[in-house]
Order: sequence, then C-alpha cells, then structure tokens
Amino acid sequence: MQRPTRWVTETAPGHSQWYVDRFRQLAAEGADLAGEARLVDAIVAPGARILDAGCGTGRVAAALAVRGHRVVGVDADPLLIDAARVDHPELTLLVADLAELDLPAAGQPDPFDAVVVAGNVMPYVASGTEAAVLSRLAAHVRPDGPVVVGFGTDRGYPLADFDAHADAAGLLVEQRFATWDLRPWRADADFAVTVLRRPPA
Repeated sequence: MQRPTRWVTETAPGHSQWYVDRFRQLAAEGADLAGEARLVDAIVAPGARILDAGCGTGRVAAALAVRGHRVVGVDADPLLIDAARVDHPELTLLVADLAELDLPAAGQPDPFDAVVVAGNVMPYVASGTEAAVLSRLAAHVRPDGPVVVGFGTDRGYPLADFDAHADAAGLLVEQRFATWDLRPWRADADFAVTVLRRPPA
C-alpha cells in the first residue's frame, strides 16, 4: 500500500471497530442494509460475478450472494475484512488497496460482470489516488460491464473530479441518481449514485 487511506488518516482511533459494531447492531435490529445490492441485482444477469470494492463489513457482498451472485469483496482495512469473514464466512474476502488492485495476482483471474463501490468508499481512498482507483476498477470489469459508485457530495470529492477521473479510466457515465433507490438526480443532492460502464470491446 503506497499511502494510507483517508479512512485511516481522517478518522479517530477505534473508528473501524465502531463501524463494525454499528452495522452489527443495525443488522440485529432488522434495518434494511441491502439497498445497494437491490440496485446492482436489477442491472446484472442472474449469477453474475461481482466485485464489491471497499466492501467493509461485507453487508452488500452478502446481500448480493443471497441473490445468487458470485461475489468477491475487497477492502484496505484488515479489521473490517476480519469482521466480514466472521459474519459472512461464505464470502471470498481479500485485503487490498484499490489504487493497486491486482486480483489476478491474488488468485482471481476472471473479469467481473459488475463492480459496486458503496458506502462512501471513493472519498475515503488516499488523497490523489482517486483516478488510479477508477482505472484499477475499470481493468477488473468486463467490456460492457457496469461500475456502480455511490458517495456523499459533501465529502470533499467533487463530482466534476469524479467524472473526469472516470473518463480518464475509460468509463462512461451512463446514469446518475440521488439515492440507491433511484430517486432522480438533482444538482443540490447530498448523495450521488453513478452508473459507469466500460465500453463494449
């Protein structure tokens, strides 16, 4: 890992454990934690091979697996991956920096049918690596495959920069929404869900 992510440098000590505890509590209370998975499930074929990039505690990956998809989850935080392995032992989960992602070298040679990047992952990658992250994600999705990215618009990563980085990575902006349940995009929205697509070969 070349530089620590902002998940490390811009959060307080113990933040990762707090995050694990928070989502375990939400799950225990029956909260709906599968909104991102429902969206992705709707735009891929049954049994798709999906990369959950920045998977955290594995909640999106697990929800996709329940829907019959073959999912690989990746996160730079070993504590989150350890928690995800405890809660979802059926999943394939790997520790890796998205800016240097090379899953063929980690024993996952096949391209993915889709990539999901949920939970404000992009604003938490190391500063200055956003373009590299999108390039590595583009390299892992098959031609004509979607890369679905959601993050808060007030998190220090302007959408104009995101769009420029996606374009440089060879990803086309196909759709944009204000929420994971597909509410229409508006310029003053505090969240953006963007469906990018790698062009067909």
